[in-house]
Amino acid sequence: MLYLVATILLNTLIFTLFKLFSRFKVDVLQALVVNYLTCVVTAAIILKGFPIGGESVHQPWFPWSLLMGGMFISLFCLMAWRTHEDGMTTTTVANKLSMVITVLFSIWLYDETVTAGKIAGILLAFPAVYFTTRVKENTKPQSIFFPITLFVGCGLLDTLVKFVEQSFLQDPAQHSIYLIHTFLTASILGLLGIIVLFILRKARLHWRNIIAGILLGIPNYFSIHYLIRLLHSDYLQSSAAIPVNNIGIVLLSALVAIFFFKEKASGMRILGLVLSIAAIILIALSDLYGGNA
Repeated sequence: MLYLVATILLNTLIFTLFKLFSRFKVDVLQALVVNYLTCVVTAAIILKGFPIGGESVHQPWFPWSLLMGGMFISLFCLMAWRTHEDGMTTTTVANKLSMVITVLFSIWLYDETVTAGKIAGILLAFPAVYFTTRVKENTKPQSIFFPITLFVGCGLLDTLVKFVEQSFLQDPAQHSIYLIHTFLTASILGLLGIIVLFILRKARLHWRNIIAGILLGIPNYFSIHYLIRLLHSDYLQSSAAIPVNNIGIVLLSALVAIFFFKEKASGMRILGLVLSIAAIILIALSDLYGGNA
């Protein structure tokens, strides 16, 4: 339970920071690179060392850390760009509803239980996420390609987190070691992108981007760390943990947007919040109590 609550709270904090980034004109790519470097430093402090060396390439999880690092930086940049172009609703819906991919893989690969309550909760999550994140946005035509890319990419990323945890990270001591390699990969790839932009004179370094990246990096590290711990625990199966986590983030982020950023609490949005709570209860109880929920 503690890991689930921590993951929801930390991801909501990340959402809040991203909202503030646009207000303070933070360069997202620069902030993300500093964020991932901060994640590496945070993990190294926890481990009291820097476990990267020639032996790293011989670890069975090493190729997956490279893949996950590449997916982190590319998906975060794509989400930031499409949020600016398409608005928050389209991006958030594509991101959070991608949980259905992880659920299907978890049931297929790990023979996790399927109950009527879990299915009902997941189906209820679709209108819940849509209504909760629905805000008035521009009405310019939008390409369906990028929302689909985000939907598939985010779903596969969550599935990859589960796969790596299940296959290679049975020892909790390995969690931080794996994450150091993953975040270092993301930071190196992002740094290469920044260098190219500097050469083309399309970017300038600013202290606010560095500060923003540091503020983002610490909660970002622990959000992934506790997500892996959640999937490693016996509290919920991943086919329930991922939906509950995603819906919980949407629910709490919407409340923060309403109460702290003064976004309108429309009737549609209130309906989405109610449906979100109902979906969380259905999925969680059906998983905790099996067919009796």
